[in-house]
Amino acid sequence: MKTTEAATDSTSHTFLTGAILFANLDYSGLADYALKAIVGGTIWMVFKLAGDYLSKRIKNRNQN
Repeated sequence: MKTTEAATDSTSHTFLTGAILFANLDYSGLADYALKAIVGGTIWMVFKLAGDYLSKRIKNRNQN
């Protein structure tokens, strides 16, 4: 007697979830979103680097 078992492979579950999500993706707004994400990430990185630089500079000034 043969029994069929459900696949327990996590790769197949991940692939199925990704296929469903990408099938429902709105491609018209994807480029706009990507541009906003890049600009926002760049602005965040500039503020982060400036904050780190100023923090280190103030810390070094207080040690002298």
